Amino acid sequence: MKFLDIRTDFAFKKVFGSEDSKDRLISFLNSVIVFENSAKIIDLTIVDPYNIPMLKGMKDTFVDVKAILDNNTKVIIEMQVLNHAGFEKRILYNAAKNYSMQLQKSDDYHLLNPIIALTIVDFVMFEEFDKIISNFKLLEKKDFINYSDDLEMIFIELPKFNKSLEELDGIQDQWLYFIKNAGSLEYIPHDMAPVVNSAFETSKTALLTPEELEIQFKKREFIYIQKASLAQAEQKGKIEGKIEGKVEGKVEGKVEMALSLLKMGVDINLISEASGLSVDEIQKLTQ
Repeated sequence: MKFLDIRTDFAFKKVFGSEDSKDRLISFLNSVIVFENSAKIIDLTIVDPYNIPMLKGMKDTFVDVKAILDNNTKVIIEMQVLNHAGFEKRILYNAAKNYSMQLQKSDDYHLLNPIIALTIVDFVMFEEFDKIISNFKLLEKKDFINYSDDLEMIFIELPKFNKSLEELDGIQDQWLYFIKNAGSLEYIPHDMAPVVNSAFETSKTALLTPEELEIQFKKREFIYIQKASLAQAEQKGKIEGKIEGKVEGKVEGKVEMALSLLKMGVDINLISEASGLSVDEIQKLTQ
């Protein structure tokens, strides 16, 4: 038995953005979003549900699922597998754009409803802390007074979630385990909540059409190629950085030696022989 890799856009939207995934999406959102007074999502409407033809393009490495909650809050759920320049700004821009687009010309501002941008990433975003889920709001810089609850950004960093099946504690752990590991499992784990079991059932590759299987395969292959390219570029950058660092270090060492000898009153010609710097370079140091 095999399952889709939920970290791909095709699988993520099939599980959480299809017509019959309302209960799954409500359960997942309730497990990761904390509302005031311990409120829970009772109902939601999925915007732009899963549609195969819309997923054929492989230009993007992310997908979003949009839902309107029972209190009219709009949630944008995004799965992002690759980090890239400007990623953080794009998340902020999308949240702000969805917030502002609610108003038509001459509408009153009180008609604006809150926006929650929930982003699941398959890379580490915040090395400053170890927590898996981080929450950002508009706060006063010094005293942390809340300005507004209308714009909220939540990030889930999958690489920081390392619990084994035996260590899972609660529905939140089960959902994170499912999203991160489903693609590498060969059976549905025991003791999972019924709603998580339904997600496993939906993601069985045996239930897919040949067209869906081809899309999933190509998308996963595309992501692996992109990740390998990024890793190779990063490794190349590190090697080049080390070479440049060594060269810069040698030059700095020569300059420091020359300056020390100059302070001691050593002849410039002798300093040139000892440091490897030219007489002209040493004379410039004296200036």
